[in-house]
Amino acid sequence: MRLIRYHLGMRSQTRPNPSQQTNTQYDFAVVGGGIVGKASALAMAQLGYSVVHIAPDLHQTIALRPSFGQRIYALSPSTKHLLSELNIWDGLDHTRIQPVRDMRIYGDRGQQNDQLHFSAFEAGRPELAWIAESDLIESTLTQAIRFSKHLQSIEASVDEVRFEPNTSPMLSLSNGQTIQTKLIIAADGANSPLRQSVGIEIDQHSYEQHAVVANFACTIAHRETAYQWFLANGDILAMLPLPQQHVSMVRSTQNEHANHLLQLNNKAWSNQFGAEVHDQLGELQLQSTPASFPLRRMKAHRLIGPDYDPKLILVGDSAHVMHPLAGQGLNLGLRDVGSLLQIMRHKESYRSVDDRVLLRRYEREREGDTTSLLWLTDRLKKLFSAQSPVEKGLRNWGLGVVNRSHMIKRQLIERALGEQLHG
Repeated sequence: MRLIRYHLGMRSQTRPNPSQQTNTQYDFAVVGGGIVGKASALAMAQLGYSVVHIAPDLHQTIALRPSFGQRIYALSPSTKHLLSELNIWDGLDHTRIQPVRDMRIYGDRGQQNDQLHFSAFEAGRPELAWIAESDLIESTLTQAIRFSKHLQSIEASVDEVRFEPNTSPMLSLSNGQTIQTKLIIAADGANSPLRQSVGIEIDQHSYEQHAVVANFACTIAHRETAYQWFLANGDILAMLPLPQQHVSMVRSTQNEHANHLLQLNNKAWSNQFGAEVHDQLGELQLQSTPASFPLRRMKAHRLIGPDYDPKLILVGDSAHVMHPLAGQGLNLGLRDVGSLLQIMRHKESYRSVDDRVLLRRYEREREGDTTSLLWLTDRLKKLFSAQSPVEKGLRNWGLGVVNRSHMIKRQLIERALGEQLHG
């Protein structure tokens, strides 16, 4: 019998007394405390499976501030659909959510024809997306988890994971507990120790850039429009609408310039935007402390492991990380959860949740969506970072061509929305 034991390098300062350890078995163990981890745990519990959710900060209170939080997401209809299935969407405070009915993307020549316009009216739907705070979604998921009778939350880290063929994996936790589970859902982030524990390799590339984020009040109404400018220096600037005539900025820029932006005071920030931004939004007043995070592309070679007897699946950032220019990172992770939910909901009654056939279904289903979206986002990033006059001319001309083609725009809208449009 082959026993594989992995130490994950997340040990607590003091080791618990072995006599205090317990061994509890579950259908699913979800490791990771973010939105994707919480959605995964809630989804499996709502199907009636026994679920344990493990992360070091699960019991931390998430307090919503009067001003909008720093982490802002554009939610696609596929994400709304999943949150509705989980009975979360109606529980969100919709006074803090901004529907998006138009998207305008501008080239770097400043000419009127160098733009791409998407409208909800053109797509035949009420909204294209919704802008919401991470804290709002996460706190609502946390409340739902507390009332889920099939779900136990354990505030601890995973010290060790053991896999043995034909036996359920064992997780040793920093609080002394030992958890046995049929299947592990790894939602433990881009540097996932669990992914590393089963030997899943990754392809990754650093863009040598940071995304700088901050919220602003604007003197001209945003008109429920999300704006994006590809700037001449290779920067990408997005302004996402928020309620109460506020906008959330995401600026992808070189590392040195990102450091410069983080040092600016409120008065200096307004001078960082060109005439095009001020024409659309007026004067901008900083409402939050700017923050930044490094940009990279990452994709795992496999979504299940170990190879010889898979008992673990990857979801969210543990499986893929992408550039924020398309605003699809969280949506892609929640589509992982949606796929897993459907597979487990419709699985054959004679299959266990850790059946290799089910895990391969998940991997095949997610591979195409993930690969195509990562490829498209990466190519767009490289296209709009190119500085040669020929490439600049072609990309700006291309925006105008696409904007005049209803068929191409419709296909792009479908891709961005994460679901097929009909009609």
